[in-house]
Amino acid sequence: MKNITDFLDKWSVRITLPLVLIIFFKTCSTNSKIEKTKEELTTQITVGDSTVKSVIITKEELKKMLTIEGLKAEKRMIQSTDRKILDVNRQSEIDKELQTLENK
Repeated sequence: MKNITDFLDKWSVRITLPLVLIIFFKTCSTNSKIEKTKEELTTQITVGDSTVKSVIITKEELKKMLTIEGLKAEKRMIQSTDRKILDVNRQSEIDKELQTLENK
């Protein structure tokens, strides 16, 4: 046990410094990759059909699609639980929001 503590006392700084540098450089490259993907937010989605089509979706369209799907999921959750009048009012609000989003 004394040998291990002597070894760590003598070499701990020399061991930890390269490890910290390696971790630092790994996280730097990860952040740059994330920033590059944020800039390229237009996404290509392939539609599975008899012929494969490529569709480009803009950031606004993607946000609209996510909002619609979130509202639909919220409505399904409300319908699956037995709650009272507040949920019925929220369901009608969700229906109105879905109508306006889908008609845009």
